[in-house]
Amino acid sequence: MKARSFMMAAAVSVLATAAHAQFTDGVIKIGVMNDQSGLYSDLTGQGSVWAAKKAVEDYCKASKCHDKIEVVFADHQNKPDIGSNVVRQWYDVDNVDVVVDVPTSSVALAVNNITKEKNKVFLNSGAASSDLTGKACTPNTVHWTYDTWALANGTGNAVVKTGGDTWFFLTADYAFGHALERDTAALVEKNGGKVLGKVRHPFPGQDFSSFLLQAQASGAKIIGLANAGGDTINSVKQAAEFGITAGGQNLASLLMFITDVHAIGLKTAQGLVFTEAWYWDLNDNNRAFAKEFAAANKGNMPSMVQAGVYSAVTHYLKVVHALKSEGDGAKVVAKMKETPTDDRLFGKGTIRADGRKLHDMYLFEVKKPEESKAPWDYYKLRATIPAAEAFRPLDQGNCPIVKG
Repeated sequence: MKARSFMMAAAVSVLATAAHAQFTDGVIKIGVMNDQSGLYSDLTGQGSVWAAKKAVEDYCKASKCHDKIEVVFADHQNKPDIGSNVVRQWYDVDNVDVVVDVPTSSVALAVNNITKEKNKVFLNSGAASSDLTGKACTPNTVHWTYDTWALANGTGNAVVKTGGDTWFFLTADYAFGHALERDTAALVEKNGGKVLGKVRHPFPGQDFSSFLLQAQASGAKIIGLANAGGDTINSVKQAAEFGITAGGQNLASLLMFITDVHAIGLKTAQGLVFTEAWYWDLNDNNRAFAKEFAAANKGNMPSMVQAGVYSAVTHYLKVVHALKSEGDGAKVVAKMKETPTDDRLFGKGTIRADGRKLHDMYLFEVKKPEESKAPWDYYKLRATIPAAEAFRPLDQGNCPIVKG
């Protein structure tokens, strides 16, 4: 089947005035690739497409750009072969300059390699594997929003330091789950804790009962959920049905999104502690963006992934206009690293030599139902993790493009 059969639609330009000749085909084309129909569609999907288009709209309003900028999108269905087919067509046939979002680490790692091969740009917001700035890093990729090391550092640290020193992992059986389990287990053991066992579930999964019973039988104080989206939602709900937390064990949701909490409900999710890069109700800028997002997305609040898409596209547009060219992907990314980041959602930040975007991370706890004062009022802030401490140190990632 040809790659174009997987493309769900093409959402086109914010501006269509006369293009500047310096851009290779007269158009800056942004491709949003993500899950449009499966277990990650709520936290990415059409919301990320809207975020990319909104970034273009806001940038052009502020900078009065006169270039034709297009946003297209595709559903990778969480399958690396489909993602690879789409991105090759985008680069070879459709003249897409930059691919953004791409949840599902196995797909992201495939896109990462193809982007380097074609010398384009990959701005990852949705996938978590820290290998994207580690052994798999390239000069063409920026890992924007979060990663497995940051999640382990935030949530794992907090849980171990409050007595959660024995763990059992329930892990999604693909690149993301493996990386999250690996990074969290390393942190648990570094802090004197023990990993009593692990079990890997199919991706995506539906019935987690046998896996949860193994976790319960282990006697571990903490059941670490190294999964995401619909898998996390079902894991938490089924753990509640089995009475696991009532029996003295606790869940550690190693990757949680606002959309997950909404689906689970405060009654079941209350007390969960997890790490995120962005929350809609942290400040006035975030709230204003969320209001616009909700109006266009059936009242839903944006996830950190969708906010990351907006932030990444904003910085990309600043840089390609400064360069007056988008044709050389490695050159664009190098300039993105040289240029401090600054946008309405993530504020000021930087991009390291390994492609890791640096910003604060946040440790949140889900509110009790009686603490929530409005729709989507779900989080209370437990700690801010400064950018300098939030991500894996540069010299520990084994990124081949980092000298020394």
